[in-house]
This record gives sequence, C-alpha cells and structure tokens, in this order.
Amino acid sequence: MNFVYLSPHFPPNYFLFCVHLNQLGVNVLGLADEPYEMLRPELKSVLTEYYRVADMHNYDELLRACGYFTYRYGKLDRLDSQNEYWLETEARLRTDFNMTGLKVSDMPKIKRKSIMKQMFVKAGVPAARGKVVHTLSDARKLIKETGYPVVAKPDVGVGAAKTYKIHNEHELEEFVAQKPPIDYIMEEFIDGIICTFDGLTDQDGNIVFYTSHQYSQGIMETVLHDDIIYYYSLREIPADLEEAGRKIIKIYEIRERFFHFEFFRTPDNLIVALEVNIRPPGGLTTDMFNYANDIDIYREWANVIVYNTFTAEYTRPYHCGYVGRKFNRNYAHSHEQILAKYGECCIPHHEPISGVFSAALGDYGYLIRTPELNQIIDIASYIHQHE
Repeated sequence: MNFVYLSPHFPPNYFLFCVHLNQLGVNVLGLADEPYEMLRPELKSVLTEYYRVADMHNYDELLRACGYFTYRYGKLDRLDSQNEYWLETEARLRTDFNMTGLKVSDMPKIKRKSIMKQMFVKAGVPAARGKVVHTLSDARKLIKETGYPVVAKPDVGVGAAKTYKIHNEHELEEFVAQKPPIDYIMEEFIDGIICTFDGLTDQDGNIVFYTSHQYSQGIMETVLHDDIIYYYSLREIPADLEEAGRKIIKIYEIRERFFHFEFFRTPDNLIVALEVNIRPPGGLTTDMFNYANDIDIYREWANVIVYNTFTAEYTRPYHCGYVGRKFNRNYAHSHEQILAKYGECCIPHHEPISGVFSAALGDYGYLIRTPELNQIIDIASYIHQHE
C-alpha cells in the first residue's frame, strides 16, 4: 500500500500514525513544507520517502509531488493528514488521483455548517435554528423567530475563530457593518454544555471505537474571553447521545475515518447537534483515547486502513481529562507542585501546546486520568486555581 501523509510532523503527536503504518509494511510517503532536517528522528525513520514543497498552499506543487510518488511507487492508495485544515486539499488530491476516501463532492456537507443542519434534519437529530444571512434584513427575520442572543460564525470555518455572540439590535448592526466578506451562518444561542461523540469507523462504515467528552465551557467562550478550559472523557456514554451520533454516522456514510461530533446538552437534558467534523478531535484527544482505555488508537487506525480490523478491547476503565493553562495567568500552584502532588499515576502526560491551538487549549496542557470523575474535577480545579 502507498500512503501519502500530508504534514506528517504536525500536529506533533500525529507522527505515530506514520509509525504504525510503517510497521504494517505500508510505504509512508511524507509530503510537507517542513525542512527534512527539522523532522523528529522517529518520523524520519519510518518514512519511505519525504517530498518537501515550498508552499503547501500551492496545489500545483502538491500535484507534482503526488505525480512523482506515482512514478516511483505506482498507484497511490490513500492520502490523509487527519487535520481539519487540509481536508479540502486532501479531497482534491484524492479526486485527481482517484484514491479511496472523501472527494471534492463530499466537502460541502462536511465543511458548510448550513448543510450540516440539513443533514441533521435528514438524520432526525435536533439542531439549532439558523441560516446563512447576507443582509441586515435576513438577520432580523431570523431573530424575529429565535429572539436574542444569536451566534454568528463563518459557514465554513474551524473552531471559534471570527465567531460573534450578538445580544441586541446595536450589536447586530455593528456585526453586519463589519463582518468579513464571506458567508456567515446565524443561529439561535443554545444554553447548554458541550459534549461530543468521537470515534473511528472501519472500511464498511461500522463504528469500531467510540467515546464521549464533556467540556467545562464552550470553545467559543474560551476564545472570545481568553478563558481557560478543561474537558474529560465519560466512562458511560448516554444512550441519547450515542443514538444521535450513530444516526449522523449513517447519514454521512463515514468509512475508515475518525469522527468528532459536537452537541449541546441543554438544561432540560435534550441533545442538540452543533457540528460535524470528519477527523480526529484536536489537541491531545487521541492520546486521551489511549489513556482512558489502555489501548493504542494510532496502531488500531493503521489496522483499519490495512486490514480493516480493530483488535483492541476497550472498556473505559478511566476518565481522562485535558487541562490547559495560559501563561498570562498567575496560578496558585507551580508546574512542579502539580507534578509532585499528583505524580505520573494521575498525570501520565503533559506538554507545551502549539501556538495554533493555544487560544482554545492554553499554552501548556496536562492529561489526567482516574477512575472517579470527581477526582478529575478536583485536579483540574487545583491546576487552574489562581493566586
């Protein structure tokens, strides 16, 4: 099998996907703009070949690179990066080289939030009322139906960037006057906590791994208010959340892909669909899969790609949490005090977070795991405690 891996060096933990493909005998063909000498040794050692381009945004360069790989190794079988940023580029290359996986025609329902809403309706999953608004009149018509507050965000966008919470007519007029010249979707504000349905499907579309995470607050609030966040996995998946997730898997026909679906859990205990992501959840969440279950999700993904099997057993013996800290805060407890108090048994991993993710996830991240949820919350509170 010939597997082209875009940006194999970033996010930093994703080099492990390449390691396990290589161990299964796959030709792993790295393609990025990072200088080869800057790649970590563990990644260099498992790449069959590395093709460096000057600019990953120059599609002609990527075409030439894949053409070269085809000349050297024969037909290209798969191409991926597991990264939201490159989804459309991947789809274009798969389409041009006739590779298995998401194609250009699949992108609108994956990238456009307005079309996601249509898919939720088809799946029978509740979603926030909303639509793409082009004018002040469009927005007022929607708000007449939903009331304030409303949330406006790019119809195509990642995370909470360029997202606005609008409380009144004055803020609405300001938004319409200043919004970037791109399509914006406006929707009713849903009061609730964020929960997810995350996992992996095999080549036949069967879910072979799934879990759920709950957030201390929304990513939008974290970014807009420069706040701090933690989130944690659940040991038992609520039945209504699993049912909604499975319906979306079916309507999207997701095959040999990770998925990350976001929902609101409202105060009256209803599930409302927020967003679909056909990729792994960001940050260190794939490592959280492992620590919560004592498995190796990177190896199991490679097994799905090569053999269409998932061999690990997972019973969720632990809650695993992510706790981020921002350097612009004064905390009551130092990094050394945190590690001394809880040790490796409760904090199996910690590392600096890339600046690309720091607005949402903080500048430094801790993974914590315990069987008891109250311990996760206590440790998160200790890490976040201010002076």
